Order: sequence, then C-alpha cells, then structure tokens
Amino acid sequence: MRDRQVEVVLGGHAVAHVAGAVIVVAHRGPGRITPDDTAAVALESLAELVCSAVEEAPAGPGAAVARQATRWLMKHAEQISPGVPIDFGVLSAADNGGVAIFLHGAVTAVLAGEQGSEYYRGSDAAFTVDRVASEPAKAVALFVDDAKGRIPDLPPARGVGWLVEGIAQAGGAVVWSNDVRSHVRTADPAARRLPPPTARIDREPQAPQADSRPVEPPATGMQPATSMMDAVTSATGPAHGTADQQSYAHVENPRGSTDPAPEPDPDLQRRLEATARSTVLTVKVMGFKCARAHPSDPRAAFCTVCGMPVDQTQALAEVVRPPLGMLVLDDGMTFLMAADAVIGRDPENSEAAQRGLIPLRIDDTSGGMSRAHAEVHLVNWDVQLIDRGSTNGTRSRPPGYRDWIRLTPNQPLVLVPGTEVMIGNRVFRYEPAAPPPFG
Repeated sequence: MRDRQVEVVLGGHAVAHVAGAVIVVAHRGPGRITPDDTAAVALESLAELVCSAVEEAPAGPGAAVARQATRWLMKHAEQISPGVPIDFGVLSAADNGGVAIFLHGAVTAVLAGEQGSEYYRGSDAAFTVDRVASEPAKAVALFVDDAKGRIPDLPPARGVGWLVEGIAQAGGAVVWSNDVRSHVRTADPAARRLPPPTARIDREPQAPQADSRPVEPPATGMQPATSMMDAVTSATGPAHGTADQQSYAHVENPRGSTDPAPEPDPDLQRRLEATARSTVLTVKVMGFKCARAHPSDPRAAFCTVCGMPVDQTQALAEVVRPPLGMLVLDDGMTFLMAADAVIGRDPENSEAAQRGLIPLRIDDTSGGMSRAHAEVHLVNWDVQLIDRGSTNGTRSRPPGYRDWIRLTPNQPLVLVPGTEVMIGNRVFRYEPAAPPPFG
C-alpha cells in the first residue's frame, strides 16, 4: 500500500505509515502522547514487527503481519501495558490484490465503495479480526473508537495531506484508492525503518512536507501480500518459502486430485467469534499461574498465554482457561481455539451445532468433505479431534512424519503443536497461541 495516499484525520491517537503498512494504536491516557506513553511504545514495537514481516515476505507481508501480531499480543503486549489491553489495527496488502486487515480491541476498519461502506469492528471479535477484503473503490480507513464505540466519519473527499513515511498523532488514517501516484521509491525493506517515536508525536498533526523526488508512474493496484497467514507459498516458487509454506501451496488428497484453497469466509468467522465471545470466559480448570498471573497448563514449562517460564512447584489452583491454540487453514484463515467446534462443508444445521458447538464451515470442491465432518473438543488443557463417521474419513500427520494416518471414527486424537489434519481436500495445522520466548 505504499503507492497510496495515506491521509491522517484529527485526533489524539498514534498512527504510523511504515514499510507500506498503516498502523493505528489507541492512546487512552490524558493529554498529548509522549514517547514514553503506552501508545507510542506499542506503535514502535508494532512498526518493528511490520518491518520484520516485510523482510520475511517482501513480495507481500499481510500473512506474516497477522501471524506475528497474534503472537505479539500473546507475548509482548502484556509487558508494554500490564493489565490494560492495547487497541490497535494494521492494514497491509494482500496477495489477491485486496487489503489485509488485522484488528484488536476498539479499532474499526472502514471499506468505502461505490455502493456504500463495509465495517470491520475489532470490538465485536472474541480476540482479533483477521481478514482479507477486496480493495474498495474509494478508500480503506482505520479509526479508533471513542468511549461510546463511535468512529469518525470518513472524509467526503481526498485531502492534500500525505503521511509518506513515519508517525503522527491523529484519530485514524485513510488510505485512498485508485489513481494515487507513488511517493516512495525504495524497494529495500531494510531502508524502510520507522523513525524514532518522537518524530511527529511531539507536535500537532500536519501535512508532510512536499517530496522533491521524482514521482513514480500511476499505480495499477495494491502491492501483493500473503493473504492472512504465511501458509501459501508465493508465486516466486518453492525456493522462497519454508518447508511448511511449500506444503500448503497445493494440497494433494489421497485420490490424487488437487484443488486450490478457496477464499476465506468472513461471515463464518463473524459467527465463530460471536459464539466464542459468549463462551470463552466460562470454563474453569485446574492449572498454574505464571509470574504475570496468566493461567497456564500445569504440564507446560512455559505460560500458555505469554510464553514465559512457569514455576511448576506451586500448588494447583482453579483458573479460567485461556484459548488453547490456533487452527491455521491452508488459505491462511486462523481460528482461535476458545470453545468446542464442528468442522465441515455445511455444519450450521448439524446436530453438533444444535448442541452448542461452533459451526466452522470450510469450502471444499473435492466432494470428500461431509456436512459435519469432524469435531474439535477442548478437554481440560487438551485439544481433541474426533471424526464423526465421515464418508471419506479424517487424516492426521504428526510433526516430523511424512505419511498421513486415518483416524478411527469417534475415537479422539489429542492434537500436539505442529499436527496437520486433512479433511476432504483441505488441510489445517494446529499451532500454539504463544510460543516459548527462548529458542
């Protein structure tokens, strides 16, 4: 998105345009932002995250941004703001020519098209909003919600202000579409580092100075980026991806046919989040607490939430169970494991959904996926997968193994981090929500 005009709007929050991405962090403290405020520190940390994602995936960092931002929330956010959530949003480019949206907390993304505006609200999600949307005809914007959940109106027309690179104190940012000419020339990720956080926070928002460098030709579309998570290798070929990335580029089913991963379903994710939001805080189990008082699996040496070491000599106590990990689908969609779920091509009206399981619909063109194919159950601190007698079966591949193993129907399989699961012609991988901080 570095070839788009990024215009800031009036307000007291922290906004950055760095390495082609736009970051907005809410400032909830009194007065103007200072370099030591939580919003400024978080903005600098997130900007470093974005730069790292660009270095990891220079052809398009959207997937890497989503993956790293999720883990940043689980591992670093509590250190920056103990006990107080950090509201933020990130816009970056997506490999389908659209825009990747990542939101946490009271931040809203607005996609303004010819027929009206579409809204993605971080406050409506159980944990995060992780989306890929088509590039809107007019603009895409990030705004911080006010105390009553309201957001500013999108400017009626493009202004003259242009945040070329760096940070500003503002209420949000608008990325205008279509006929904007580029003001950024370098393609070297290392050259696009964020200026120090004092660059613009210590003065009133103002339009950037005119750029004396030559103007690039008109842009024809957003810069490509990985869709949501780096599960699909780029078009540059296998040499540019990890082994895991290469394995998801095209999935082969036992019958030998292949199908490309379909587009994620945003309506399904909204239903998933609504159900998870109502159930995630109701399950109590016996566990430990880390030094930051996060609940954690008593069998684990590291905290389930932040990844820090856990004192395993402490007495067991009743704790509210946190999410137990993520399912990462082969199209990059991620699902946080906060409640039991039923997986299939049409699980909404299944018996399992009537029992209260979250319906997790996955598109599949192979004909090998049942309407309600398998269930995922959270039992104490374990994530269990159960094939419910599907016609074509469910296969799993433990980490480090080459061969797929067919599950025995109605017999639970405990998923360990790195386990891959194939249903129909789709594959997902189970990953921890927070990795250990060392090694």
